[in-house]
Amino acid sequence: VKLIAEPWDVGPGGYQVGSFPWQWAEWNGRYRDAVRRFWRGDKGLKGEFATRITGSSDLYELSGRRPFASINFVTAHDGFTLQDLVSYNQKHNAANQEGNRDGSNANYSTNCGVEGPTQDPEVIARRETLKRSFVTTLMLSQGVPMLLGGDELSRTQQGNNNPYCHDSELNWYHWDLNERRRAFLMFVQKVIAFRKAHHNFRRRRFLTGEPDERGVRDALWWHPDGREMTWEDWSREDLQAFGLVLRGDRIEGMDRRGRPLKDDTFFLIFNGGEDPVSFHLPGDPAGTPPYWSVESDVGAHLGTPTHAADEVLEVPAHAVAVLRAHQSGEDPPPVDGAAAVSVRTTPSRAAAATKA
Repeated sequence: VKLIAEPWDVGPGGYQVGSFPWQWAEWNGRYRDAVRRFWRGDKGLKGEFATRITGSSDLYELSGRRPFASINFVTAHDGFTLQDLVSYNQKHNAANQEGNRDGSNANYSTNCGVEGPTQDPEVIARRETLKRSFVTTLMLSQGVPMLLGGDELSRTQQGNNNPYCHDSELNWYHWDLNERRRAFLMFVQKVIAFRKAHHNFRRRRFLTGEPDERGVRDALWWHPDGREMTWEDWSREDLQAFGLVLRGDRIEGMDRRGRPLKDDTFFLIFNGGEDPVSFHLPGDPAGTPPYWSVESDVGAHLGTPTHAADEVLEVPAHAVAVLRAHQSGEDPPPVDGAAAVSVRTTPSRAAAATKA
């Protein structure tokens, strides 16, 4: 039996995320808000964002729960759809006949420059980049992803964030997809398959940032300048991009045959800012510098498919980049296109372990 709480109730103290017993999983509204605000471009939220994408240990670890207690989501049955999240700054609920008073005003959304539908190619491109960044972040976060049905089809409710009272085209699914919507659907399918193929994004224990006997950490937070993040870096509001190395040889647990879980090592780069950022790629803390294969990119070409440690990559604005490590002399793994395209509290324990 799986017990999942939607931890909201009316009245003071009604929001109880993180407070349920150890048997329960919970819809993690703090994940939703942090991820929305980070990709909207809000400053000073790196630590909160880092905590949420690594499983929200601050909410669940003390009660003995594990990362899968966090049901991660960006959109749900109430509120904006994903398409509307990147298309509207304000709710548009006039059709509900309540004077636009119903529905939440805290949407943490962006219209990317135009409110509602547009034919502006730059606005459309930015919206598509953000949608992909949301999906990649959701699917590669520790915890359990929840995707709102219809988001994979770029479904819109025309800015209405409370359409429960309608049985109309406002909230119906539309299956006649144009080329852009078909491309996004295929992207979502690939990212889901990518997550399912890699234990690195489905860990059963929280990341610690602690080194093993080789000096290798399970997670390493990376500054664009080519060094570990420091406490000062986490507090800098002007820094809106950072990276995360997830070691594939530091995954706790066994598979169904009793063998230690192993996976590839990945480097995730998150650029929540308005401008491209140059990233110095990390080397291997255990010794031999790896090469990095770009899994996917959006908005701008990240260069050749394979890059050596310490090379510099330019990551587009509002984008995620996903790279896979392999050693010198090995053939690089195939680029399957399943990864990315293209909020302030104390960072998680894994983030905190990078203190200078």
